Amino acid sequence: MPKPPSGAALPVGRGLGYLAVAGIAWGTAGAAGSLVFRSSDMGPLALSFWRCAGGLLLLLVVPALRSPRRPGRRARASAGPAVAEPRRTRLIRIVGTGVGLAVFQTAYFAAVESTGLAVGTLVALGAGPVLIAVGARLTMGERLGPGGFAAVVGALAGLAVLVLGGGGAEVRPAGVGYGVLSAAGLASFTLLTRWLGRTGAGAAGSLASTAWTFGVSAVVVLPLAVAEGLLPHTDDAVRLLLLLLYVAAIPTALAYALYFAGAAVVRAATVSVIMLLEPVSAALLAVTLLGEELTATAVLGTVLLLAAVTGLALAEARMAAAGRRERAEPAAA
Repeated sequence: MPKPPSGAALPVGRGLGYLAVAGIAWGTAGAAGSLVFRSSDMGPLALSFWRCAGGLLLLLVVPALRSPRRPGRRARASAGPAVAEPRRTRLIRIVGTGVGLAVFQTAYFAAVESTGLAVGTLVALGAGPVLIAVGARLTMGERLGPGGFAAVVGALAGLAVLVLGGGGAEVRPAGVGYGVLSAAGLASFTLLTRWLGRTGAGAAGSLASTAWTFGVSAVVVLPLAVAEGLLPHTDDAVRLLLLLLYVAAIPTALAYALYFAGAAVVRAATVSVIMLLEPVSAALLAVTLLGEELTATAVLGTVLLLAAVTGLALAEARMAAAGRRERAEPAAA
């Protein structure tokens, strides 16, 4: 598992590569979840718990095995003094992100189980940036701008097409609802991170903090997973175990490590566009591996959602560039 460099900053080119791999890896989580549902009676709550618990163990154990004590000390010494995050802020970030992550992942797997991998992923990941933009406007006063407003309208139109125009078993309103709930979970911990960053109270956090975030998510989901059935029945236990290990290792521990490392050096607008690889890769897997079919209306809704996210990213890039010009003009004067 790659570790963010502790001394020198990660090169932007490598950060872009990390984000691309993370987006593609995340796109495989739903496919693996679909295979779990097909090969056992495991439900979305139990799958979410095992994903979080496995991610916790891997993020704690693997870095410890790969980092000998002496090199680690030299790396910390060369990196200089670290800025300590206040304990209360760290607790708020870990608990808040953990709860939001639990909602995001559990509702996502429920959407995949209900309406299929392609539509479930596209709704969850397409509605997420829109809810983030609206939430940032309502809670932090961030401007949407004409481009952002148009993107929100486009995303709502895409969701309406998916829900009202499905006309078949491929698109189920309940699954779309789970997808929107998943997007709300994503928006909640993203907005929390952004708010902490704006107030200067906290930063992205280390791999250890990310691991404890998964620990919180596992604790939140555990009682519901137990009620649903934590240990599934299956005719192929080995296959099920391999699928669970894959979900915990690749789209969870590895992908989140890569994402946080890359997002630290790449602009947020660029991150939003690169993360479109996740729903695209999920849709390709749904059609090629799982035999799902996308109707014409589902394709239209998908195009509207992806166009909305791209529009949000472009609008953010323009606003960021305008802000830099405004800051540069007084300095030049």
